[in-house]
Amino acid sequence: MDINDKIDNVNSHEKHVSKEKKELRRDYKEQKDHLKAEYKENKQNIKNLKELSMTNVKGRIKNNLSGFLRFVVIGMLILVQVLFILFLPTLLSKYWGLFYIVLEIFSFFVAVGLTNASKNTSYKVSWLTIALLFPISGHIMYYLWGRKSTRRRLIRNTIDKFRETYKYYTEREGIREKLNSIEPRVKRISKYISNEHMPLFDNNKMKYYSMGDYVIKDMFEDMTKAKKYIFLNFFIVAEGALWDICHEILLNKVKEGVEVVFIYDDFGAMLRTDKKFDQRLNAEGIKTIVFNPIKRYTDRLIMNYRTHQKIVVIDGEVGYTGGFNIADEYANLIERFGVWKDCGIRIEGEGVWGLAMTFMQMWSISCPDELIDFDKYRPDREFQLNDEFCHVLADGPIKSDDNVIESVYKQIITNADEFVYIMTPYLILDEYMIGAITEALKRGVDVRLITPNIPDKKIVKMLTNYNYGALLKHGAKIYEYTPGFIHSKVILSESSAVVGTVNMDYRSFYLHYENALWICNTDAMTQINYDFKKTFEISHEYTLKEWENRPFIYKFMQPALNMFSTLV
Repeated sequence: MDINDKIDNVNSHEKHVSKEKKELRRDYKEQKDHLKAEYKENKQNIKNLKELSMTNVKGRIKNNLSGFLRFVVIGMLILVQVLFILFLPTLLSKYWGLFYIVLEIFSFFVAVGLTNASKNTSYKVSWLTIALLFPISGHIMYYLWGRKSTRRRLIRNTIDKFRETYKYYTEREGIREKLNSIEPRVKRISKYISNEHMPLFDNNKMKYYSMGDYVIKDMFEDMTKAKKYIFLNFFIVAEGALWDICHEILLNKVKEGVEVVFIYDDFGAMLRTDKKFDQRLNAEGIKTIVFNPIKRYTDRLIMNYRTHQKIVVIDGEVGYTGGFNIADEYANLIERFGVWKDCGIRIEGEGVWGLAMTFMQMWSISCPDELIDFDKYRPDREFQLNDEFCHVLADGPIKSDDNVIESVYKQIITNADEFVYIMTPYLILDEYMIGAITEALKRGVDVRLITPNIPDKKIVKMLTNYNYGALLKHGAKIYEYTPGFIHSKVILSESSAVVGTVNMDYRSFYLHYENALWICNTDAMTQINYDFKKTFEISHEYTLKEWENRPFIYKFMQPALNMFSTLV
C-alpha cells in the first residue's frame, strides 16, 4: 500500500469517526431535549395545580397529633389483647394436663380447617406457624381472626347489601361477540370477569398518565366542570396543598348545587387529618363518609378490611382511578422517598358507570340504613361509538371468595404470548403467582417487573427482594426505579392491561377493597407501553448475581419473614 492509499484510509477513518461523533451528539441532544421537555411539562403541571387553588401554595406534610394519639391508643388496645392471649398459657399452667388434651383436640380442628380452607398455601403455612410457635395462644388467634366462617359471619349483612346492587349492572347485547371478533385472545378472561358481576363496556375514550402530577391536574380541571355530582373515594387524604385545592373546588361545586359524596378510609387518613375533619366537611355540605372506623373493631380481623380504592366520578361521564391519593407527595409537591412515581387513568364513556357503581357499592355498605337511588346517577349523555373496551374491576372481602383481581392478573400472565410488564411497589407473591410467571418465562414470554429502589416500608422491601430470587432464576428481568419510590400498579401484555389500586401482595389480593380498569383495544395501552420503556431506561436492572450476593442479614431474615408474608 503506497502513501496515498494510507492517507486516503486515514481520511476515511477520520470521516467515519466524525460521522459517529455527529450521530452521538445528535442522539445526546435528542435525549437532552426530551428530558428538558419532560421536566418543563412536570414543572408546568405543578404550576397549574397551584393556579387551580388561586394561590401560590407549597406542598406540606401535616402530622396530626390527635390522629397519632388515636393510633397509639388503638395500637395499645390490640397489643393488650395479643399479650393476654400470649400469656394465657402461663396463667393456666397448673391445669397443663387438661389443657394438653384440649390443645390436641384444637390442633386437630385447626389442621383440618386449614387443610380444607379455600386459601393459598402461604396463608395456611403462616397460621400453622403461629399455632406451632404459640401452642394455645396461636389456636385462639386463629379461632378469632383466621377462620373464614368467622369473618363471613361478621359481615353477612354487608354481603347481602352488596349483592343487591348487582341488578344495576347490565351488559349490552352483542358486545361480547364484538369483542371476540376484534380481539379473540381476551375472550376467556373477559367472560370470566363478566361472570363475576363486572360487565364489559365499549364506547370509551381512555387516557393513561405516567405520573401522579399529570393525572391530578386533569382530574381537578374535570371536577371544576361538574354539573350534577362528584363521587370521591380515597384510601389516604392528607391536609396539605393538594387537599386545599380539592377542598376549594368541592366547596365551589356545593355552592353551585352539585352533589358531592366523599368516602375516605379511617386508617389511611388517621395520621394526616384531625379528628373533626369529617364533621367539618359534612357541615360544609360535602357528604363525607369515614369507611370502617377502626375504633369499632379493635378485637376483630374486620379492622383489616380497608378501602384501598381510588375513584373519582364526575356526572357519570368522566372517571378516574389509579394509584394516587390526595396527598402532596403523589404530585411531587413535597419529597418523600425521592421522586414519587404513580400512575392514573382517565375514562370518558360507558365504562364510567362501572366506576360509579363500584363507588355506590361502598357507599351502600358504609351506610346500610340509607336508601340510595342508583338510577339517579346514570348519565344522560350518549357517548360516541367506538371499540375501546373495558371492565371495571372491583374486589374485596365481601365481593367473592375467588379473589377476582388476583385471578385476572394470573390469567393475563398465563395467556401472554409475547410479553408481560408489571409495575408494583410491593412484590410479595404466593406459589401460584410465582408458578404462573415461571411458566410464562419457560414459554419464552418476556417478563419484566419494576419495583422501587427507595422503599416506603423496609420490611416489605426485604420481602420484595426475597421474591426476586425465584423469578430471576428463571429469566425474569427485574428493574428498580432509581429516582425514588414507584407507587404505580400496572400490568400489561400484548392483548390487555390493568391499571388501578392493586399491589402484588396478599393484603391487596385478599384483605383490601380494591378497584382497577381492565382495558383492551385502546390507545391507552400504547401509552402504558411507552411509560414502561422509558421507566426501564432510568431504572437499575437487578441481576441474579446481585441477589445471590445480597447482605447476610437479608439472607438470614428473609426466609423467616416470608413465613408470615400473608399477614404483613
